[in-house]
Amino acid sequence: MIVNLRVDHKIADIQSMENISKDMDELFWQLQEKYSINEYVEISTCNRKEYYINHDLIQEDCELLSHENQSIIIEYGESAVMHLLRMTSGLESMIVGEDQILGQVKDAKNKAVKNHHCGKSLDVVFTKAIHVGQVVRNKTNINKGAVSIGSAAIDLAEKHIGSLDEKSVLVIGAGKMGRLVAKALAEKDLNAIFVANRTYYVAVDLAKDLGGEAILFADLEKYLATADLVISATSAPHAIITKERLLGIDMDYEDIMMVDIANPRDISDDVSELGVKSFNIDDLREIADENTRLRIKEFGEAENIINDEFILLKESFKIMEVDEMLGNLRASMEEIRQRETQKASVKLADVDGSVKILDNLTNSIVNKIFFDISKNVKKAAKEENKDVIDAAEYIFDFN
Repeated sequence: MIVNLRVDHKIADIQSMENISKDMDELFWQLQEKYSINEYVEISTCNRKEYYINHDLIQEDCELLSHENQSIIIEYGESAVMHLLRMTSGLESMIVGEDQILGQVKDAKNKAVKNHHCGKSLDVVFTKAIHVGQVVRNKTNINKGAVSIGSAAIDLAEKHIGSLDEKSVLVIGAGKMGRLVAKALAEKDLNAIFVANRTYYVAVDLAKDLGGEAILFADLEKYLATADLVISATSAPHAIITKERLLGIDMDYEDIMMVDIANPRDISDDVSELGVKSFNIDDLREIADENTRLRIKEFGEAENIINDEFILLKESFKIMEVDEMLGNLRASMEEIRQRETQKASVKLADVDGSVKILDNLTNSIVNKIFFDISKNVKKAAKEENKDVIDAAEYIFDFN
C-alpha cells in the first residue's frame, strides 16, 4: 500500500510546520524500524514536507499511524496518489500554478532512485505524476504568468515599502529560491543588489547574472547596515539573522524590511522588537489568495486531465499485478522451446540449415501462443476479472 504523510501550508503556519516536520521525521523512523521500509520518496520544500511510502504490510489500522499529532495528514492508496498528481500540477501549491514544485518532485524522485529506495511502484507513480504536471501546464493556462514564492516576496515588499526603484537589496542565499527572487528583482530599477551565499562562487554566478555584486558571508553586517530590503532564502538549519546580531550593527532598524522565505527560518522573530519590518512565508498568503482567484477557471480543466491520467495509472498497476506471472510463463515457454528444439536438431543433424529453421519455427510458435495469452490476461486485469486471473495463475503454476 502507498501511504502519504504530510504537513503543508494549508494546515500549518511556518512555525508549526517546522515543529510538525520534526514529528513526522520521528514517525517515519518509527515506521522504518518496525517495517524495514525499502521504498519511499521524501519531498521537502519551503512550505511542505511529505513522505510517500510503499509497503505491503502497512495498513490503515497501523497503531503508529494513529498519531497523536493531528496536524500530520495521512492518506492511503488512491487518495495519496491523487494528492501527488494534484501537487505536481500546481493545484496544491501556495502559489497556484507555480512551476517550482514540478522540479522539486523530480529532484526528490531522482534522489530516491540514486539512494536505491525508489522501487518499481513508486517509480511508476512518480513518473506518471511528473508527466501529469507537464500535461496540465501544456494544456491549460494554470501557470501562465504565474508568480513564484520569490516574486510573491517582491510583491509583498512593494506593498509595504513602495517601489523598489533606486532601493538597495540584499539577497541571502543563491540556491533555487534565491534565484527565483533574483529573477523577479531583475525587472526592477534597483540602486544596488548584493548577493551573499556561504559558497562564494555560487553568489558570484548569480550576481553576475543580475549585474549585482557578490559579497562574502562574513561581511553580512556591513551590507545589512545599508540595505533597504533583505530577502533571505538559505538552507541553514538555524536563524542567521537575530536580534542579537542586529544589535551589533549601527543601522536604522525601522528603515529596513526583511522577508524570510526559508524553512527552517533564517530570520528570528525577535528582530521585530527592534522595529524591523519582518515578514515570512505566512505573510505571502494574501498574495497567494489573489493568484488563486486569477486562476480558478483553470481548475476544472486541470482536474479533468488529472482524473483521466489517474484512470490510466490504475490500469498500469493492474497490468503490473500480472506482469510477473506473464514473465514466468514466457520464461517457461522459452525453456521448453529450447529443449525441444535441441532434441529435434539432433534428429535432423544431417539436414543443411535445419537448426536455424527449427529455431525460427519454434520461436514463431511460442510468440503466437504467448501473444494471445498475454493479451487476454492483461484484458482481465484491466477489467478486474479476478476469476480469470486466478485461473491463469492456477493453470500456469511454476512452483
